[in-house]
Formats: sequence, C-alpha cells, structure tokens
Amino acid sequence: MRRLLPLLAAVVLSGCGTFADPTEWFDGDGAAQPTPLADIEERFQPLKLWSRDIGSGTDEQRLNLQPIVAAGTLFAADSDGRVLALDAANGKTIWSVDLDMPVSGGPGVGDDLVLVGTSEGSVVALGAGSGERRWTAQLTSEILSVPQVQAGVVVVQSADGKLFGLEVTNGNERWRYEREVPVLTLRGTGSPVLVDGVAYAGMAGGRLIALRIDNGGLVWDTSVTVPSGRSELERLADIDGDPLVMGGGVFVATFQGEVAAIEQRSGRVAWRRKLSAYRGMGTDGRRLYLSDAEGVIWAIDAQSGSALWSQDAFRLRRLSDAVVLGDYAVLGDFEGYLHWIDRASGEVHARSRVGRAPITTGLQVVNDLLFVQGDGGEVAALRLPQ
Repeated sequence: MRRLLPLLAAVVLSGCGTFADPTEWFDGDGAAQPTPLADIEERFQPLKLWSRDIGSGTDEQRLNLQPIVAAGTLFAADSDGRVLALDAANGKTIWSVDLDMPVSGGPGVGDDLVLVGTSEGSVVALGAGSGERRWTAQLTSEILSVPQVQAGVVVVQSADGKLFGLEVTNGNERWRYEREVPVLTLRGTGSPVLVDGVAYAGMAGGRLIALRIDNGGLVWDTSVTVPSGRSELERLADIDGDPLVMGGGVFVATFQGEVAAIEQRSGRVAWRRKLSAYRGMGTDGRRLYLSDAEGVIWAIDAQSGSALWSQDAFRLRRLSDAVVLGDYAVLGDFEGYLHWIDRASGEVHARSRVGRAPITTGLQVVNDLLFVQGDGGEVAALRLPQ
C-alpha cells in the first residue's frame, strides 16, 4: 500500500469518493503485473452443459450482476436493463424483458418476484413467471447489491450507506437505516443476508450490523476491523463481500483489515485474522475459502480462524468470489478462467474457461451444478465429471 500512496494522493485530495477493483492500482509500466498462468497437470475436465450470451454484461463497470436459480429457472440481467429467465437445464429463454434502465445489482428472487437494482437508484420488481413489471421504488443512490426478500420485506443496500426495507407487495418504504459513509470507499457493497428475521450487512468502514427485517431495528453493530493510518487511503476498510452465515456465526472479510467470525446472536467477535479481502467467501461447512486483495487463495478453519493452506499461483489476477462444488473451491479470474482448487490440499486440479471477459461475482452453485456469469454477458452451466 505504501507504494500506492504517491499515485493516489492527488485522487484522494481531490475528494473522489470511490475506487474500483483495488488490483487495478498496480497496473501500468514498471508496476506489478498479473501472474501468468502456469501449465498444470489436469486431473479432470469440467463439463460445460450449456452456454449463451445474454447481452452487454457489466459494460466494464464494477457491477454486481450474478445469476440466481430458483425452482429450475435461472434469472440473469445485464447492464443495459435486459432481464431474462432461462431454463436452468438447457439455457433456453423462458422470458426476456428490457427495462430501459441501467441495471447494476441483482437479480434477487423471492415471493414470486425477480428484483434488480439500477445505477439510478431504483429497485424494480418483476413477476417471476412472466417478467411483468409489478412495481418500481426510487431509493437514494445506486444499487450495487442484490435485493433480498424475506417475511414480506425486500431488503436493499444502497451505495450511500443506507439499508431499506420495502413492502414486497408494492415497494413502499417500511423502514430505513442510515449511517455515515467514510470519505473514501471501494466501489461496491455486499448484499444483505437474511436469516430467521434478521438482516446481516457489511458496511464501509469495517462494521457489520444486524437489523430486524420487520422494522429495521438495530440488533447489534460490531466493528470487524478498526480503520487505521495517517491518510484516508490507509484508513480505507470496507466489507464488500456478502456476509456468510452458518453454524451460529457470521463470517466476513474486510479490505485492509481482518477476516472475522461474529457470534450470530450477540455480535461478539469470536476470532479475527489479519487478511485483506474484498470478495465473497465460499464454505464447505468447516472451512472458509477466499482470495485476498493480492489474489492469494486461502483455506481458513471456520472454528478457529487458523490458515490451513494458501495458494499463490494467481497473484493480481483479480479473482472472483469463491464457491464450493464437490471437492473443489472454484474461483474465476480477469481473463474468464475458472480455477478448480482441491479443498484438502490447495492444489490446482483443473482449469476451464467461460469466455474472455472477467468473472467477478457471477458464480452460483445449485444442485451440484455451477452457474457462471462473466462480465461480458456470457452465462454457462458446468458440472464435475461423473
């Protein structure tokens, strides 16, 4: 980080509020470059069941567009406002609508609705069966999270540090939670995770909060990491990956901070481990799998926070969120490759490619299938060989 300060001081002083992918700070002549992919001995070849192009993808912006599968239907969206329902078994179109709005987050699915957020701060609800528009709600800022639904409430996190609870029937605001956003943040927000009537959300500044879904009441507010340093850049500490809730704990990672386990009921910190990350984690129920800000992949014991192994073959390759499929942790990179990492050893056992565009957040595992959405608009379904 120290070598970045001279390059970014002018930006910080000018009052710019957000940065995109932190690994892009290293680009340029004479700077550290992404690690070239080394030859590997492939143990297997993932099977691609189908793939198709759904549109413009993220349009080279850092958006949060990812596929979601519900009841055999895959829902996806692109930055131009196209929302689609596809048959998850073969990729064939069930319906497609053009919102004529720049979509930036989603889709989310629940209560027979498909929900997306826009760069203009709107949340749009469509009927899951037909794509018919049900309602539109105008919020206060760009939506870079995936709208979530539970107990008749749509919970949405906006880029200006607010969370909203909207009525699922008409989009009317039921409650709002606000907190001040630091001067400097990463571009992006995690998506709230809804469990048993509580919404868990990571915030800029390194805090994790728990809110009641029915009324937005604060259950607890915990500091995952304490921003430190002499400049706004050094104090930048955001939670941009989605919280992971399991086994009575909430697991989060902060950029320029720690990975931590928080007690789900009390908000007490169970353990912390120094590790800077801004992507989401995958889990097999015992271990956490994630990439740090420099592209090193880690396996961490969920009970203790101890590191079990690390894999540094992908430094600065702008790795995606991690997911788990079978015996493998799977992550995408900035060239459209998927890397299949053995969960026990950290060894690279396979490599496949969806397209040539980056893969950032668009990985979902459902019923032993991996669904991938690349930033260029490629969507594919893969599985392990039998």
